[in-house]
Amino acid sequence: MPPIATPPHPLRDVRALVFDVFGTLVDWRTSIARQAKQALAPLGIEADWLAFADAWRAQYQPAMARVREGALPYRKLDDLHRLNLDAVLTAWGLAHRVDEATREHLNRAWHRLDAWPDVAAGLHALRPRVLLAPCSNGHIALMVHLARHNGWVWDAILGAELARDYKPKPGVYRAAVEALDLPPQAVMMVAAHSDDLAAAAQVGLRTAFVARPDEHGPGRGERRAAVPVDVEVSSLPELAERLGPADSP
Repeated sequence: MPPIATPPHPLRDVRALVFDVFGTLVDWRTSIARQAKQALAPLGIEADWLAFADAWRAQYQPAMARVREGALPYRKLDDLHRLNLDAVLTAWGLAHRVDEATREHLNRAWHRLDAWPDVAAGLHALRPRVLLAPCSNGHIALMVHLARHNGWVWDAILGAELARDYKPKPGVYRAAVEALDLPPQAVMMVAAHSDDLAAAAQVGLRTAFVARPDEHGPGRGERRAAVPVDVEVSSLPELAERLGPADSP
C-alpha cells in the first residue's frame, strides 16, 4: 500500500504575526491604576485608582474616532492620551491640583505598561517560527518603549503611525501587510478583541483570538471570540503550540 499522505498543517503558510498590544499583550488597567496612584497620591489626591484607569481608557475610542472620521488630522496616541487625561482630571475635579510636570509624567504611563504573565515566554516560543511585529494604535516610540520595558524583541514595528490612521480602519492592516512584503493570507492578526480580528479578516489576514478575560476587571474581558477566527487560544504559548514548528508538515 502507498504511504498515507499527511494532511498539511492548516496554519503552515502563516509567515508573520502582527499583534494588538493594549489588552492583548499588556495589562493596561492595573498598570495605569498603579502609576496614577504613584503620581497623584503624593499630591494628596485619594481616588479609586482602577476607576480612574477605566475613565481614562473610556476616552480612548471616542478620541480615535474623531481621527478616523476626519474631524481631527492624524496625531500620535500620546497627544490623544493627553487630551483624554486633561478631560478626566477636569471631570473628576482635579484639574487645579495636578501640575504640568505631573501630567506629562503620568501621560507617559502608557509607555510603561506591564505585560500579561504569558507574553514573554509566548513571544520567545513564536519567534523562531514567524516574523513578529505589533500592529497597534500606539505610535512607534510608544511601541519601542513598551518593548524595552518588557524585554520584547520585534522584527518590525507597524500600526497606526505607519498608516496615519487608527484601527479598525482597513488601511492600518493593509499597511502592515505591505510593509512585510507578504500576501495577506500569510499574515495573522493576534488580538483579544473580536472587532479588531473581524476588521483584519475583511482585509484578508488570518486571525488568532487570545482570551484576556480580566482586561477590564475580573471577568470583564472577552473569553471567547465573537466572530469566526482561524485559531482561538488562552495564551501565547498555546498559540505557539497551535502554529507548530517552522518545519511542521
